[in-house]
Amino acid sequence: METDFMRIAVCGGPYGNPYALQAFVDDARARGCERLFCLGDLGGFGADVNALWPILTDNGIECVAGNYDVAIARGDTDCGCGYRDPKDNEYAQLIYDHTLATTARDFAAWMGTLPTERRETIDGVDVHMVHGSTLALNDFWWESLPEEQHRLRAEASGADVVLCTHSGLPWQRRIGDTLAVNVGVLGKPANDGRHEVWYAILDLSDGHATAELIPLAYDWQAQARSMRAAGLPEIFAETVETGWWTTCLEILPPRERSRGRYHLYRSTLPSGFRPADDGWGETTPGALEGDRPVVPLFGTPYFPSRLWLYTNFHCNLACDYCAVAASPKAVARTLPTEAFRALVDEAVRAGFTELYLTGGEPFLHPDIVSLLDHASAELPTVVMTNAMLLRGRRADGLAELADRKLTVQTSLDGATAHTHDLHRGADSWQRTIDGIRHLIDLGLPPRVALTETPENTHEVPAVAELLAGLGLPADHFAVRPLLRRGFAETGVEIGENSSIPELTVTADGLHWHPVGADLTTSPDLHLAPAGTPLTTGQQLVTERFFTARLTDGTLPRPVHCAI
Repeated sequence: METDFMRIAVCGGPYGNPYALQAFVDDARARGCERLFCLGDLGGFGADVNALWPILTDNGIECVAGNYDVAIARGDTDCGCGYRDPKDNEYAQLIYDHTLATTARDFAAWMGTLPTERRETIDGVDVHMVHGSTLALNDFWWESLPEEQHRLRAEASGADVVLCTHSGLPWQRRIGDTLAVNVGVLGKPANDGRHEVWYAILDLSDGHATAELIPLAYDWQAQARSMRAAGLPEIFAETVETGWWTTCLEILPPRERSRGRYHLYRSTLPSGFRPADDGWGETTPGALEGDRPVVPLFGTPYFPSRLWLYTNFHCNLACDYCAVAASPKAVARTLPTEAFRALVDEAVRAGFTELYLTGGEPFLHPDIVSLLDHASAELPTVVMTNAMLLRGRRADGLAELADRKLTVQTSLDGATAHTHDLHRGADSWQRTIDGIRHLIDLGLPPRVALTETPENTHEVPAVAELLAGLGLPADHFAVRPLLRRGFAETGVEIGENSSIPELTVTADGLHWHPVGADLTTSPDLHLAPAGTPLTTGQQLVTERFFTARLTDGTLPRPVHCAI
């Protein structure tokens, strides 16, 4: 079929994957591509780099050299990939040593004849093909780079089209008059949970160019078998089989890293960092179990799998250090019952393992017992209350849930009414004590937290003794710090660069931490508007976590809120 444009196919990084390279040839020809190009890195992940050579030459694939090809041709001691992290380099060195030892010398010599860039005018379009970028052979041209960094690379070329591959993740965008395309790689999936790999097709005509990124199916099972047969590490084959990267994580910028399943090397976690079990629910360490050298962020102590749900923001008290500025005058911002139920169901699907309901005063929500019924039927649930409204139908409904996975938490900020009422209001101490007794009678002995202030520090032992006298075990009492948010003018500063994230949902959307759930007083901890999926929230938290972490290489600390 004749066309009035030139169609070309461009792939990157075959990485010793002959099955994907042959599939690229077949698919591109079937789509009418007249010329085929490869942007280099012929070895680097798979086991059989030599099987690529006849596919390249027999099908007339025009190649530029990547850093891997240059290194193999010269017999260098490392791949020159440009990794900076020791663990990334450890895995890169392992596969490079295998590739260097197994690549036929005549094939290596052929690699040495390849140019490191290619530039030609095709059907009136100035096309510049590079491996890393126009700045360096091993430059990582990430999609998430700041705009000025994109412009720097595009302007260094000045071509109509610039094609690259080194980062391994496909994308395209217009940068001024230049169409920049990262064509992806054939050698391994794009850290997207798919078996397919990626390449690009460009249509070029009379000075105009359009690009399409193509997902490519191939025999990934055969590739995984060949990797195991060659004795490569299991985590290499696992990437081919699952679509998720298990190596070379630290080079990924926060946005790209957040899209994957795994985010951290175990060995890169600071040894002195010991996040506390800062919730009443059981910690689920599943993400850290096993011997895989990489772990996800979510589900670890660094991003606990507990979800906070603000049922409402109005409250029968006006505590002068409330972190979310709740009071009788606060706008209620009540979470609708059906929305709450949908969120609980969504939380189960998203992998959350416990729920925390808070406010405001949750027992001002007209359907609070129904909410607790639904939540505790699905996941272990904690509800935080001042324990003053537990009468009538609320109390009857709570009593029916006593055998569920339901925990009630309240606050007692002093051993005497004077100390407690100083911040929480007149008569609140006695009403809280009465509420604690009532919860015990209902078969729901509460957890009790004390917010430590200069006025009550000396009373902590007396509060513990008081609660023991009411029949509560010692592990039902804990002390938490005063946090400077909302109404509080003093206390511990908390921000996303200094606190472990705990995804929180309010009527206003998603938030980094329950302490920062009031949009008016804590806009900096707001993540996304209402209706944003929880999985998107998990990704946003992960991205912002690594943005903060990579500033100075440290991890933030847990801030006790649930105790």
